[in-house]
Amino acid sequence: MNKRMQYLVEGITKDIIAYLMEDNGCDLPTALKEFYNSETFAKLSDESTGLYIESSAYVYEMLKGELTNGRLK
Repeated sequence: MNKRMQYLVEGITKDIIAYLMEDNGCDLPTALKEFYNSETFAKLSDESTGLYIESSAYVYEMLKGELTNGRLK
């Protein structure tokens, strides 16, 4: 992962963790575990998907779908 991509992934991750804590009322360790163990995070971290250039809100919507359905569509 190059530095630019890493910077973008970290920014999106920070936002999504905050969204999870606010929307679900969970604590930081729970939000971190939920996101880092998700298929969405795996896709975000994979440079070939290009997901890291999307908005935090877009990635969060993907995560919400995954959490609702148990997997990404």
